[in-house]
Amino acid sequence: MRIIVYGSLRRKQGNHHWMTDAQWLGDHKLEGYELYDLGHYPAVIRGDGSIECEVYRINSTILTELDDLKDNSREYVRELIQTPYGSAWIYLYQFPVAGLRRIKSGDWLKRHEKE
Repeated sequence: MRIIVYGSLRRKQGNHHWMTDAQWLGDHKLEGYELYDLGHYPAVIRGDGSIECEVYRINSTILTELDDLKDNSREYVRELIQTPYGSAWIYLYQFPVAGLRRIKSGDWLKRHEKE
């Protein structure tokens, strides 16, 4: 199975240690989504932009751990989407984004750059 990540789970980010046993498949620009800043991690919703992502092959243990991590906040829902590497799970934010800062570049790694 595969997962697509866009924020703190990406390489060189604070939560990437959760991906230690995952196999990186490649980068992907995902169209039809918007990225928002929640502080220490981002939120992604369906929208009119694009976001920079990484796709990984993972096992069921990693998926269970990520589900536990994401479920603790109850902010995300996991959905299956298509990528150039095959279908992959993505965590989508399920609360309103009004008042949150949108990262127009769609790249969590560039969130501190002026847009």
